Amino acid sequence: MTADPLPQTSRVVLQGLEFHARHGVYDTEAALGARFVVDAELYYPFAGLADELDEAVNYAEVYAAIAAEVTGTRRLLIEVLADQIARRVLREHPRLSRVTVRVHKPFAPLPGVFRDVFAELTLGRTEG
Repeated sequence: MTADPLPQTSRVVLQGLEFHARHGVYDTEAALGARFVVDAELYYPFAGLADELDEAVNYAEVYAAIAAEVTGTRRLLIEVLADQIARRVLREHPRLSRVTVRVHKPFAPLPGVFRDVFAELTLGRTEG
């Protein structure tokens, strides 16, 4: 008996998408805003994928959805922003099986020296 082959999954990554937005808990963050950087990893089945855009996930559309979420409604927490982005991308792109979103806040108001602060969330579709 031979084992079934592993399903092939494609991963497309949008990395380092930069936006000016006003997320955060402090009034100065709402007033001045800051730079936010988003990474999104998009997973979908690859087996039998034709060389046609409508067979894949249009990452220009994904970019537009991410931009709308980041520059739209203000969120206090970057964890919530990551959740909203992931849910929207999954909702608008039914071909995706899962998505990982990272929201970086490289200029977070912290008292020390640091390179980056980010929240990461992976969401997948539920079976059934």
